[in-house]
Amino acid sequence: MARFAAAQRYAKALFQLARDQGGVPAVRTELRRLGSLLEENQELCDVLMQPLHPAAQRRSVLASVTEKLGATSLLSHFYSFLIDQRRLVDFAAIEEAYGELADADAGLTKAQVRAAAPLSDQQRTRLQSALGTRAGGNVELEVEIDPSLLGGVVAQIGDTVYDGSLESQLQQLRASLAKG
Repeated sequence: MARFAAAQRYAKALFQLARDQGGVPAVRTELRRLGSLLEENQELCDVLMQPLHPAAQRRSVLASVTEKLGATSLLSHFYSFLIDQRRLVDFAAIEEAYGELADADAGLTKAQVRAAAPLSDQQRTRLQSALGTRAGGNVELEVEIDPSLLGGVVAQIGDTVYDGSLESQLQQLRASLAKG
């Protein structure tokens, strides 16, 4: 929990700096690039994350990596700061928290959707529109196919769940028939 809170703080600080400089989307892109590189290259990840290597060596390696990635000075300094604070290990959580802040700033909400079958483009568009109306903004769908659903979809935005599954509809029908 403490690591998550720290990641939130670092992401928020970076977000404020990026917004002040007018580069929120660019910073997000750069964070993704480094995140992808760290995921793909375990050896690099080990060198940067292990305190076994001196901080100066890790800063040097990271500086050459960020130079090759074309990172801005803001992110180069931020990465170096993370090494000094021993928080580079939280990079994935910081990247995720930054993305959430950038989405919120852009008025974009993410919806987790479980569907019984793959959604057509038309179904996606209709669902996105309906959820956007309820959420009061643009909605990005993260669709997962759930074979345990008989039919329909279950969407979640934050703590709110919209259950349009066939099972839920059948339960509502049973309850209404039982009433009278």
